[in-house]
Amino acid sequence: MKKSITLSTEPHEAEIGPYRLFFQPEMYGDEFLDAYSQLQEVQRALSGGDVESMSTDQLRMLYSQMRRFLSRLMTEESAAEFLRFVVRDADGTVLSVHTEREDAETEAARLEGAGVADESIRLPDRVLVELLEWVVEVYGGGNRPTGSSSGSAPASSRGGPAGKGRSPSRASTRAVGVSAP
Repeated sequence: MKKSITLSTEPHEAEIGPYRLFFQPEMYGDEFLDAYSQLQEVQRALSGGDVESMSTDQLRMLYSQMRRFLSRLMTEESAAEFLRFVVRDADGTVLSVHTEREDAETEAARLEGAGVADESIRLPDRVLVELLEWVVEVYGGGNRPTGSSSGSAPASSRGGPAGKGRSPSRASTRAVGVSAP
């Protein structure tokens, strides 16, 4: 007996308006779970997991963590576009580019007259939430995503024979009202 299991080799693609973001074809379970649990810990710490009771600053922190979580799952090129913090000198000359704000701020503090500009891709909150839900499905073993990722393995077929039981919808029930001719 031989079993053949397919691994995704092509990145998953999310097309969002003018942007195309690519996500790693496969994630090891512990890498995904570590990133996802870190996001959940931040949400719980901010207000016990209740998003509706969060302050504006807490929501900003949560959305920042959502963006970091998503970038950890992206290909290196997409992550560098999605989160892009540029350190410039007083003349506007680019000194360095970072995917973490903290790294950029540390670098700018080290250089006299330097500042940090956030040149990350800006997306509406609802899009971030939708993207988050999609990657959880892709990597978390939920439903297969819709869309173009030719590298995705096909959904598993259901094992066993089809059931012979009678569907409740076929049960004999009296209809109330007038039926059409």
